[in-house]
Amino acid sequence: MKTIVLGAIILLVFSAQAVAATRLDLNNDWLFRTDPEQKGQTAGWQRQTPSGTASVNVPHTWNLGRHDGYLGKAWYFRTFEMPVRSPDLHVELHFGATFYSSRVWLNGVELGKHEGGYTAYSFDITPHLGQSNYLAVELDNRIGAATIPGLAMRGQPDAWYDWWDYGGIVRDVWLTLGSPIQVHRQQIRSRIHADGATVQDRIFLENKWKRATRLSVLATAFGPDNQPAARESHSLTLTPGVGDVTISLQLPHPKLWSIDIPNVYRMVVRVTGADGKDLDEQSDTFGIRTIEIRNRHLLINGEQVRLTGVTRHEESLWEGLAETPGTMRQDYDDMKALQTTLTRPVHYPQNPFILDYADRHGIMLIPEIPVWQFSEAQMQDPTVLALAEQQMREMVEEAGNHPSIFAWSVCNESATGTPGGVAYFRAMRDLIRSIDPERFVSYADDNLPKLKRAEDSAANEADFVMMNQYFGSWHGPENALSESLDRIDRMFPNKMVIISEFGLAGIFAKYPEDADPMRVKIIREQMPELARRDWIAGAILWCYQDYKSRRNLRPGWREGYVEHGLVDEYRQRKPSYYVWQELNAPAVIAARWNRALEGPPSSYTVTVTPRSKTDLPSYPLHNYRLTWELCDEAGELLAIGEKQFSDLTEVQTLTGDVGKQPEARSLSLHFTLFRPTGTVAAEKVMDWRPKGPSVGAGEGGTIPGR
Repeated sequence: MKTIVLGAIILLVFSAQAVAATRLDLNNDWLFRTDPEQKGQTAGWQRQTPSGTASVNVPHTWNLGRHDGYLGKAWYFRTFEMPVRSPDLHVELHFGATFYSSRVWLNGVELGKHEGGYTAYSFDITPHLGQSNYLAVELDNRIGAATIPGLAMRGQPDAWYDWWDYGGIVRDVWLTLGSPIQVHRQQIRSRIHADGATVQDRIFLENKWKRATRLSVLATAFGPDNQPAARESHSLTLTPGVGDVTISLQLPHPKLWSIDIPNVYRMVVRVTGADGKDLDEQSDTFGIRTIEIRNRHLLINGEQVRLTGVTRHEESLWEGLAETPGTMRQDYDDMKALQTTLTRPVHYPQNPFILDYADRHGIMLIPEIPVWQFSEAQMQDPTVLALAEQQMREMVEEAGNHPSIFAWSVCNESATGTPGGVAYFRAMRDLIRSIDPERFVSYADDNLPKLKRAEDSAANEADFVMMNQYFGSWHGPENALSESLDRIDRMFPNKMVIISEFGLAGIFAKYPEDADPMRVKIIREQMPELARRDWIAGAILWCYQDYKSRRNLRPGWREGYVEHGLVDEYRQRKPSYYVWQELNAPAVIAARWNRALEGPPSSYTVTVTPRSKTDLPSYPLHNYRLTWELCDEAGELLAIGEKQFSDLTEVQTLTGDVGKQPEARSLSLHFTLFRPTGTVAAEKVMDWRPKGPSVGAGEGGTIPGR
């Protein structure tokens, strides 16, 4: 096992004034071994590496390759050298996420435990450091009735949850080296008013010294252009332990965050001592925007929006849950090409990379903890409630500054129509409001059409209703959707609704090749049904990709991939991908050639029609840009053009000349509508050939926005 020497880095950090806590990556050079006999602790693995280990880097899951289906305990080991010691050195060990339950030792001393597979946690390892250090991590990916995720007992007892149990250190591991004065996190919130915006930053501090310390805290907000936009400072005396201070900053001309213009700010907090020496610095991003629910409608910065998108499991054939930025970026770029502006995004807290991506690409999020198909007995279990509150608190505190997050979800498809389920929702709602009172709270419910009274369901107390509906499969015939939506309208006449899941699982097709045509039919027929009810503010398709599971498979299959996505597990696109992409474009492009019956066209006419509030999706289109390119049969560019729309609120019609193209045997005209961020919102291609009709009887073929 390779030993990593950190001494040179520590000398560098403490040879001058240390500003920010230095982050040291611990992702490489681990050793791994399964422990099927659960003998690791008694055999002393927490103090010495056993034989039979394999070299791995993290993020890592053991559920790829030879240990694919392994359930049980497994261990990770690592050593590192830290020869430099200082009374002013404070060191913490961080895990981005480990699935599922962990115990961690350093030099044979147990640092602590953590339960939950999707949130970060850390340990103060300063008292336990030596010159040579041995780190051991025991993980267990088994579930039960009181784990989250756990047995889905709302249905049949001991039923597995509907995604794979990837054991391992599934996100980054790192050390932070800094002073005994630490900025642990920021809670950044903003208020927009006539004169600009007020940004409040509640800064959580910790003093590891044994004496009260006089400090100065400076908060600087940097704008989307990375230039300082506001700065304020505050002095305080911090006693040993934890404390916090709130600093208010005034921004006179804030640049608002929205789905098409996702302006992101950065707040840098610097802490100095009474002697002027820098002690710590911490940075976090945030956005300035208003999100309201008014008259059953969703508004961003005062403008009504109706949004759509797809969900996605953090999962792939090549990485499992231990995802790298490349895979996440590839999938989310593709989801953005699918016109995604809203997603839940799945049943558990997300990798920070995905949250940052959503911030910078204008995707609204409703993150959730993995309480999935829990029974009333589970939701009444004090152990389950305490664990749910822990996971929710970790998620909210870790992710709470992201402007893309507009609501939190406390569970999915669980027994929320029972007294125990209602009590669970109330407890979780109250916890969230104590931490993050500005955001909305809801949950995903698949049982709403069976309700007799609104008062019997926790949905009656949610800030808005999230409805999972699978008419055409699990929930009954497709023609029952309209009546069910009308019943929900009557039952919850004052609540906005988001369709939090719909689609089709391939198991409902008689033959596998019939699954995607059935999915296309569901999409085409149900989207207009949802759109004509303006109190439905959003619709989310389940889901982006086929994913690995032990459930919802064909009879006789104990494991495999759930056929439910617009792409398969290899990311190969199905026909439903292009249907969803076309139906969710924010505007429609139509074009025609203008020509005599014989001869080449002399001009063209193109219309761009933005979707109205009676459509789903629909949202204001600001600063969109239409471009066009005319090419000959060899693809040689003959002409280009561009039109900027400051506000695309009405149908726009443009006519242009083709000009004389005597050498061209055929012509192709390609129109592209771009968002302000440069991504494609819609496309249209129109071809002309002299011997035969144009594609689409002269109207051209459509390429959906990508």
